[in-house]
Amino acid sequence: MKMNYFLNILLLCFTAITVAQGTGSIVGKLTDKDYNNEPLPFANVIIKDTATGTTSDFDGLYSLENLSPGSYSIQYSFVGYTTIELEAAVIADKVTTINVPLSASAAALDEVVIKTTTKKESEVALLLEQKKAVTIKQSIGAAELARKGVSDAAGAVTKISGVSREEGGSNVYVRGLGDRYLNTTYNQLSLPSNDIEKKNMNLNLFSSEVIQNVAVSKAYSTEFYGDFAAGNVDITAKEHSGKGFIDFELGSGSNSRAANKEFLKSEGTGKFGFYNRYNNNPFALVVSHGIDPVDAGNPVRFNGSFSGGTSFRFSDDTKLSFFGTASFDNNFEYREGPAIDFTTTEKKRFDATEEYEYSTTSTAMANIIFRIDSDHKLSYNSLFINSSSDKVGYFGTDGQGANRDANLDTDKGFYQMNVQFDQDMIFVNQLVGSHKLDEILDFEWGAGYNVVDSRQPDRKRISLERYDLALDNDPTTNPSFFSNIEFDNQRYFQKIDDKEINGRMKLGYTVSEKFKLNFGSNGRTKERNFENIRYGYDLIQPNTEVLDVNNLNDVFNVENIGSVYNTFVINALDNDNGLGSTNLPGNPENTYKGTLEVQAGFINSEIILASKWTIVPGLRIENLSQEIVYDVINLLPTDPGFRSAKETYLLPSLNVKYALNEDQNLRLSFSKTVSFPEFKEVTPFVYEDVTQRAGGNPDLLNDPSFSQIYNADLKYEWFFGRSEIFSLAVFAKQISDPVNKVIANDATGTQRFFRTGDKAEVFGVELEIRKNIISNSEDKAQLSAGFNATYMYTQQDLKSSQGLFSTTFEESRSEELQGASPIILNADLSYSPTLGVYKPIANLVFSYFSDRIDAIGSGQLGNIIEKGIPALDFIWKNQIGDNFQLNASVKNLLDPTIERIRETGSGEDIALTSYKRGVNLAFQLKYEF
Repeated sequence: MKMNYFLNILLLCFTAITVAQGTGSIVGKLTDKDYNNEPLPFANVIIKDTATGTTSDFDGLYSLENLSPGSYSIQYSFVGYTTIELEAAVIADKVTTINVPLSASAAALDEVVIKTTTKKESEVALLLEQKKAVTIKQSIGAAELARKGVSDAAGAVTKISGVSREEGGSNVYVRGLGDRYLNTTYNQLSLPSNDIEKKNMNLNLFSSEVIQNVAVSKAYSTEFYGDFAAGNVDITAKEHSGKGFIDFELGSGSNSRAANKEFLKSEGTGKFGFYNRYNNNPFALVVSHGIDPVDAGNPVRFNGSFSGGTSFRFSDDTKLSFFGTASFDNNFEYREGPAIDFTTTEKKRFDATEEYEYSTTSTAMANIIFRIDSDHKLSYNSLFINSSSDKVGYFGTDGQGANRDANLDTDKGFYQMNVQFDQDMIFVNQLVGSHKLDEILDFEWGAGYNVVDSRQPDRKRISLERYDLALDNDPTTNPSFFSNIEFDNQRYFQKIDDKEINGRMKLGYTVSEKFKLNFGSNGRTKERNFENIRYGYDLIQPNTEVLDVNNLNDVFNVENIGSVYNTFVINALDNDNGLGSTNLPGNPENTYKGTLEVQAGFINSEIILASKWTIVPGLRIENLSQEIVYDVINLLPTDPGFRSAKETYLLPSLNVKYALNEDQNLRLSFSKTVSFPEFKEVTPFVYEDVTQRAGGNPDLLNDPSFSQIYNADLKYEWFFGRSEIFSLAVFAKQISDPVNKVIANDATGTQRFFRTGDKAEVFGVELEIRKNIISNSEDKAQLSAGFNATYMYTQQDLKSSQGLFSTTFEESRSEELQGASPIILNADLSYSPTLGVYKPIANLVFSYFSDRIDAIGSGQLGNIIEKGIPALDFIWKNQIGDNFQLNASVKNLLDPTIERIRETGSGEDIALTSYKRGVNLAFQLKYEF
């Protein structure tokens, strides 16, 4: 950076000397003293009492040229920063260099209200960071999140080229590669997953109130963990800077499809997404608490947040800052449509289903930043997230549900009720430091401790036959309980305990302006414990009638257990008390314990050649130790019940940046990375939903236990104006022994994970444009547009596999990678005029992804396809004066059909699920003190 600055100054000097003989110039660089002396773009530089002036560029550089010899008073100013006035002497045919650091002060801030920090949150600052970065990455900050009405990190990353997410789910896809190929970090420290089905934490859980910016790095650097293919998503926590403030926000809204429904939820759950019975034995809950759902109240959305921050400056360089925020959001969603369990034949079919979902997210975050001086900074960050989902589902509500295993009628009348509450509590604590030891040494470090408590308490699933008789208005005919096995009517309990310790450190040694060495290490130790238990209602009399389908508590209560009325008994799968497993507490049905340890060291260098070339070669050595120990039902007795793997690998990388000029870069990246399986992919436990089943495969830890990935990227980027960019990139990947989700060769059609071939190939091209169409007199955009598009081609040759589980593929068969969308589009249009104290912002935000494979079919089974969908949102923000906002949004305007289909090969594909999510209308009031 120093060399770039030095050469830029020389260029300005050369220009001034050659063009303006007899005059002089003043040149220099403006930096932000509160942000480690980073460049300060678009600050004002004015000759006092004149109209002569300029602004600093992206690199903080400025130039006042063709000045007559003499003395001048130069004023340096920026919103919220102390205005500095300096005397400068201009000499004919000479260049005067003045470098100025600016910092915020209480006096300046008394007159100016700072809405956001001027650095890591603004679009301009993040484009500057992208321009100067030595690796390929893109970021979106709090300012752009607010402008586009993005409410969480999942929505944030989809505004970046090549990124999409699963609509109605939590999976994020980067360059066609899904959850297993992606990493998520928080302040550059690893995050846990909140879901056993996912490697990464659900980004929906990170509300915009805790986000300063979100960065997606698509090209590998040795500072990242070696388990890298699609990219790394890093969420930077919001910090306080500037004047103290307190914000309050209140909002409400509704969903078009939920508005007139009578919503239901699980009995025993609270409005704020908490469940207060975890300390009780599950058997006690089965005996003492009912099975019917209860009223969830009016489906009116409520959200609110509080945030505040303040700073204490002890001297010019010592400052202590506090920031905290707490928020709550809920949502009501009603879905209706078909749900089908179809393999090669139809197993269960529900043409009419209804599902009511009440979801909540509660977030609390606080951090303390202690800047000892301009060279030393410490920060502590604590984050708590509680996420809940309360679903009540009715399958076969028209009386025409079918089940090939039904006893009374296989073609109609099959019905299931599924009442399910999921709660995830995540605790993240981090301590981070950065130190500049002298002019040539800088040191960064961080340590984190993460805890996840994820539970599904008391899922209730009831199955009925001849439900059509409940709809015939004849009181003498009634449905019956379906009870082929004792678990056709059941209560299910599941819990996950996940703990992780992680850390990182990096030492930078600046040998010269042209050469810098970085040494470092990072590592993580993670342990997950899982268990579940089921209790089945075993109906004593076959075909027991149901007199009232809306009052199942009359049947399943303590008075009807056993010999009193001989209605049912409660069975567990296992019990070691010597008294049997009937009407007594049982043992866990499935358990597993997974451990993961990664320790790594790395070295890279930053080499500057001829001011235009920046070359960053690097090497990482990483050691992986992974083990899974499990006790799972329905496995062969010969299976050992554990798998383990230990690997050490070398991962080289090369990143090259060529500065075509001050505004244009050409970037090239090559790297070797790996991909190793997650706990959920290797554990043979099967989770059974109403119409599908998914489980893991421990054979993934056999030789080979990881995939090798070769990555190549070439990117051109042009920063042609303030917050404006044009970029074009091509990329390629080769993945050895790729892992895909496949429908295994068994009678149940369970989806499991397999190494499906020797290699997979990915090729793609990305385009991004951001343009200010209309700007005001201050060069701020009033009408702007953004567009990015990605096209990808993926292919893998499939091969059959044998082991604990098996798959069968034709020899010549090839497929796209699971989760890969050939086309991804994102676009937005923003209008933001200034009408006195009224400053409205109107945004249209559009996104689209094309069809992608959700699970690959083996044998005679066709693929499961997630159909592509468009999404369109309108966000209208209204700033009235300095302190008040009145905002509105209409999201999911197109209300597309969310659909998963099974390919049959006959030309008539089967819709496994199909529903609409409805249009979400919301209003919000915000006031800042």
